[in-house]
Amino acid sequence: MEAHLNNSNRHSTIRHALTVDVEDYFQVSGFESRVQRSNWDKFESRVESNTDRLLSLFDSLEVRGTFFILGWVAERYPALVKRIAEAGHEVASHGYWHRLVYDLKPEEFAQDIANSKDAIYNACGIETTAYRAPSFSIVRRSLWALDILVEQGFTTDSSIFPISGHDRYGIPGAQKEVHTLETSRGTIQEFPPSSAAVAGLTVPIGGGYFRLFPQALTFAAIEKIERQDRPAMFYVHPWEIDPKQPRIEGLGKQSRFRHYVGLASTESKLTKMLTRYSFGTLTASMRSAISMVPAPSA
Repeated sequence: MEAHLNNSNRHSTIRHALTVDVEDYFQVSGFESRVQRSNWDKFESRVESNTDRLLSLFDSLEVRGTFFILGWVAERYPALVKRIAEAGHEVASHGYWHRLVYDLKPEEFAQDIANSKDAIYNACGIETTAYRAPSFSIVRRSLWALDILVEQGFTTDSSIFPISGHDRYGIPGAQKEVHTLETSRGTIQEFPPSSAAVAGLTVPIGGGYFRLFPQALTFAAIEKIERQDRPAMFYVHPWEIDPKQPRIEGLGKQSRFRHYVGLASTESKLTKMLTRYSFGTLTASMRSAISMVPAPSA
């Protein structure tokens, strides 16, 4: 099921990509020093209720997106994965243990994504073919992961952030458009997370940036990308609409700021964005991108 144009003020027919990284609040990479994976089951889980809130919001706006689901979540909440799929959204892999790719050996990465594919398939009967690395951790030193993705049947990746200055991710100068990457095992389509220069600032579209920056900057970034005749990639996490989530103790100042800034306003900002612009699944957005490429002259 595709997103409908439900507002006459939408700026164009370009279909932007709406993506959700389905993980719980205690599973983010910035909390690794305080939260051990062996203790995940001891934390109050809020991923199911928060994801259901997003599903309800998207349904009310007649928008469908792509959900990159953590295998750990899929294994414990298979009914949630089934609800996502039955609502007409795409399901995709976010790995199993939310481990940074460049912290893994190739064989560990291969096992992690295989486990995630199995968990999602067991939950909803769908074989995932799209992947997003935890914290966009396919960087220059972990490009080997693309070979393994192709080897395991993935056809689309959304992990390479063409951005500089972040301590955890980014490949400065990487291609910003949807494009094909060659690997030793074959090709894979890359749909990078989006950013645009606005008023002298680099404005990434989604996540903590969406919570931190004024809404007008995000809208200006989307519209700048539209003027380049290409779709934007937006990402959000279920915990980002949950200002009442339990607080993790002992966090550093940076991790605390990145995680908790703007939580109270995320849902209202998201509603306004989805009402203003045309969003859909990863697949629909990639079709939109392809349709914008001029046909070769005879």
